[in-house]
Order: sequence, then structure tokens, then C-alpha cells
Amino acid sequence: MSPKPLLDVNGIEVIYNHVILVLKGVSLQVPEGRVVALLGGNGAGKTTTLRAVSNLLEGERGEVTKGSIELRGERIERLSTSAMVQRGVVQVMEGRHCFAHLTIEENLLTGAYTRKDGKAAVRDTLDKVYNYFPRLKTRRSSQAAYTSGGEQQMCAIGRALMANPRMVLLDEPSMGLAPQIVEEVFEIVRDLNQREGVTFLLAEQNTNMALRYADYGYILENGRVVMDGAAAELRENEDVKEFYLGVGGEGRRSFKDVKSYKRRKRWLA
Repeated sequence: MSPKPLLDVNGIEVIYNHVILVLKGVSLQVPEGRVVALLGGNGAGKTTTLRAVSNLLEGERGEVTKGSIELRGERIERLSTSAMVQRGVVQVMEGRHCFAHLTIEENLLTGAYTRKDGKAAVRDTLDKVYNYFPRLKTRRSSQAAYTSGGEQQMCAIGRALMANPRMVLLDEPSMGLAPQIVEEVFEIVRDLNQREGVTFLLAEQNTNMALRYADYGYILENGRVVMDGAAAELRENEDVKEFYLGVGGEGRRSFKDVKSYKRRKRWLA
């Protein structure tokens, strides 16, 4: 990993409602211009990690109680979410959260609300978003409520891009989408990363898809990082294959092997 990462999360703990410990010493780094994946099952702590970075925890009665989070060397864990947007960090939340009563184009323009570089620059960014998401241009006048899940996910990502970010936190982009649409979304993420230099930290349960497009990955379980490495290395790791890709040494696992699963998974403790 880069010695001077864009984002450096160092040993953070997160507590909800003053009593529920969710993250337990999570550390990770995100180099500028890379795609880094947070992997793990439901409840592993992926979304909480993203919210800790974007400072959305307060709305969920959560807080970072230990450790530090640095963006370009600046401590950010006490900054407001709006201050994070001004620093170029934008989160696309799980479940898309488009404004249902607004059109696709109106949704996209809300993402540029904080920009101060003029209408012409905003229009240039909108054209760029439509270039990456031609389906949105076709549906630009449609109310978001009457578009498909895939179109809403594209709209949510496009809205984040309208803020002209340097880093996008992408939470469960594949959730509820058909496999073909999932691949289309990840291809766009790759294009944005390679052509625009946008850095991505994405949380994803679809480990197979995430490791195809990420440069580096962190696997979380029960609020802890239990493994990390280059995406290509994680794809070939036997434990990752069995526990997260569903393939063991003798082919695909079945539920009959749950006892073996629990026995071998002691390495994660």
C-alpha cells in the first residue's frame, strides 16, 4: 500500500447508543487513485466503517470513541459531513435513497448544491455524468420513483459525482440488482477510477464481484479486520474461496458442511 494514503483509518472503535460496540480496532488505508473493497457478511461492520469516515454516525447515535481517521494527514473524525463533502469525500448510501418525487436530472443537480464554481462547470459535470450513464440521459425527465433499481443506483452514483469528489464511499452497490446491472455498475466504477482518477472505498457483500474490480481488499468479521491483501491474492486464498466465494478445495460448499465451516473458521477469532 502507498506510504502516504489518501485515507488512513487507525484502530478505530465505534459505539452506538453509548453501549453497543460495533467496530473493534479497525485499521485500513486507501491510496489515492485506487479502488479498495470492504468485504464481509451482513453485520460485519462495513457500513459503520464508511459512516465513520463520512461522519454520518451521529444521525445513527454512533460515535468514534478510539483511534483516528486522517484524510491527507488531517484528522477528520470530528468534522461535519458537509465539511467532508467540501474536502471531496462523498458517500453513496446503501439503498440508493433517491428523491422519489424529483426527476432523474433534478436528483443529479442536488449533488452540485455545495459547488461554487458556477453553472457552466456544473453543466459540464452533468454532461460527463450522462456520458458515463447514458441510460440516465434517456430517463432524465422521469420521476425517480418510476425508474428501475439499476437506474436509481446509477442516479445515486451520478449525484455523488456532481459534487466533483476525489473519493467516493460506495455502500453495497450490488444490493437488489440483477447480475447484468451489477456488472454494468462496476464497469462504470472502474472507468471513473481509471479515466477520472476518482478513489473508491466500497463496501460489498458480493465478494467475487468486488475482488474483480478492486485493487486491494479488507475482510471484516464482527467489527474486526481479519484479513487484507491485494485483490488478486485474496481471490486465490483458500479460506477466502471457501468462506466468501463459496468454493472449497473440492468444489462448491453445501450447508451439510456447516460443522466443518465452524471448525476451520477459528482463524478468524
